[in-house]
Amino acid sequence: MGRVGLGVAVGCAAVTCAIAAALVARRASARARWRRAVALLREFEEGCATPPARLRQVVDAMVVEMHAGLASDGGSKLKMLLTFVDALPSGSEEGIYYSIDLGGTNFRVLRVQVGAGSVIVNQKVEQQPIPEELTKGTTEGLFNFVALALKNFLEGEDDQDGKMALGFTFSFPVRQISVSSGSLIRWTKGFSIGDTVGRDVAQCLNEALANCGLNVRVTALVNDTVGTLALGHYYDEDTVAAVIIGSGTNACYLERTDAIIKCQGLLTNSGGMVVNMEWGNFWSSHLPRTPYDILLDDETHNRNDQGFEKMISGMYLGEIARLVFHRMAQESDVFGDAADSLSNPFILSTPFLAAIREDDSPDLSEVRRILQEHLKIPDAPLKTRRLVVKVCDIVTRRAARLAAAGIVGILKKLGRDGSGAASSGRGRGQPRRTVVAIEGGLYQGYPVFREYLDEALVEILGEEVARNVTLRVTEDGSGVGAALLAAVHSSNRQQQGGPI
Repeated sequence: MGRVGLGVAVGCAAVTCAIAAALVARRASARARWRRAVALLREFEEGCATPPARLRQVVDAMVVEMHAGLASDGGSKLKMLLTFVDALPSGSEEGIYYSIDLGGTNFRVLRVQVGAGSVIVNQKVEQQPIPEELTKGTTEGLFNFVALALKNFLEGEDDQDGKMALGFTFSFPVRQISVSSGSLIRWTKGFSIGDTVGRDVAQCLNEALANCGLNVRVTALVNDTVGTLALGHYYDEDTVAAVIIGSGTNACYLERTDAIIKCQGLLTNSGGMVVNMEWGNFWSSHLPRTPYDILLDDETHNRNDQGFEKMISGMYLGEIARLVFHRMAQESDVFGDAADSLSNPFILSTPFLAAIREDDSPDLSEVRRILQEHLKIPDAPLKTRRLVVKVCDIVTRRAARLAAAGIVGILKKLGRDGSGAASSGRGRGQPRRTVVAIEGGLYQGYPVFREYLDEALVEILGEEVARNVTLRVTEDGSGVGAALLAAVHSSNRQQQGGPI
């Protein structure tokens, strides 16, 4: 071989070695970045861990906060608001009742006909959007619009003899004054009608109804959670609590009047009252908070509030997962160049998170579609798609198990968790049948969430006690439940309300 040939051979060998070295270095770098993504996943999983011992600590913390909230206003993160609902539907109600459900940019009007024996004979529902200008206008403008809608709804009805009872579901923060009145604390959900704050919203609606010539009055002012409890109790008198787990979350339950220390001397016909916990604001050091929860809290308008809700409700679960993915994109290359698209808050909604977690296809084709179409992440390999599924599973599992701990907290406060004597005087070893009415898209529409919640209930309570606890899906408490409460609390039904 000549000198020229030798030089070429040496040069080729050098280039080959350089290319090989570069490939090795690239692969090593890729492996390091993948290991970083896996390490972030493990850190997140450890931070979200909810072993039974920790869940029981959350249960105990919930009970402590419930006692504190019942002792004094402002004494707890749980508001423990009095609803003045001291009688619930028993199934003996008969007649035709109406309800208005106002809780967002749409509102509904319902006519509910009930018969004895927990039978809903007939119901009619109409939904209307609220014009945007009315959400920022005047009190009279909004309530006149609602009253006119009810008037149009009632046209042709033949049951307008005498004063009609109306249930009013008003899903905004209200300081309840009686079962049929309460003043608005503040608007939420995009409403900003300044002159309504501090006014009795039931009276505002009553005045608008009178201006429309309607012989109708609000006999029950409730929120959706209380309506769900009412509907659950209508079908089953062992129903003692209600939980909403949807885009938001809340709970209410039946409390003995003598346990409400902040209102000593409060008398009710039944010796009990429904308490609206506003449990979304619950907080405890035992809750498994991660750096991603802190980031989420920082980007919300209600920073340092609704901590429990931000861990378990549909409004936030997708965003928690998005924050994890964004950090992975920044510190590894598992998502290619998608860091920019993953930087957009709330780009991943909880329905997409649920679809990702429930994709059981061999190649996770639905996960691939969601990544491509909604997160702008093309060509994610299968191992990356599996990592995405795992993150969504961790978020879901933690949320469901914490929700279960909250439910057990209510049961423990009522003496129905098997840990001691129940309020009826029954001792341990004689668990009482207990029903919790539950509503909300996250629980109803996400089977994996539901399975994790049910599993955690058994872990916390034990199989024997858990067999006596039923979570019953109760649909449309905000509509039908409010109409039933109007039936119970109307003047001609007051003596027939079901006992608490």
